[in-house]
Amino acid sequence: MSSKDFWDQRYTTDEFVYGINPNDFLVSLMPKLKGKKRVLCLAEGEGRNAVFLAEQGFDVTALDISQVAVEKGQRLAKQRGVEVNWLISDLADYVFESSQWDLIVAVFMHLPPKIRQQVFQRMPASLSFGGAFVGEFYRKEQLQLNTGGPKDLDMLYCPEQLQKEIQPLECFHLNVINREVIEGIGHTGMAAVVQVMAIKSEK
Repeated sequence: MSSKDFWDQRYTTDEFVYGINPNDFLVSLMPKLKGKKRVLCLAEGEGRNAVFLAEQGFDVTALDISQVAVEKGQRLAKQRGVEVNWLISDLADYVFESSQWDLIVAVFMHLPPKIRQQVFQRMPASLSFGGAFVGEFYRKEQLQLNTGGPKDLDMLYCPEQLQKEIQPLECFHLNVINREVIEGIGHTGMAAVVQVMAIKSEK
């Protein structure tokens, strides 16, 4: 089964698999993200974070491989009365244009290593100077907890590897914790996560 077919099937349900509320870590960073305008949400799924950011006044583009997910995100945005620019694309094919974004958000974006490395390699040039990357991901220890995320160890994160792969962005915040993640039926319970906020230096 292709990645697109997998996610289309996953999202083909009336309920929002990962809920409609934004990620807690993203919400906690709002005071630090003031002044950012153009936002790209990667692997955004059903749109909960993109819609939240649009509600905060950001100019948001949300990208996902699944048309089913994007259609659900469009409905959520309409219900909340906000505008989001939606893109359906495989991240392996997405073109990161130079200095296009002030903020890039990736919440539980779990990809095969080759594609993940490609995304992180191309991402810094796409940020404006002073721009930020924000993400929360399951660590490899998540396999023992079984409360969400992929079952493939290679698609889970190692904090040191993450920090290396997003260079030359400078980690302003790197938090390795276990915390309760309750996001729809897809993420439910104590989880092993790594949280990151990294900045593109203006030097």
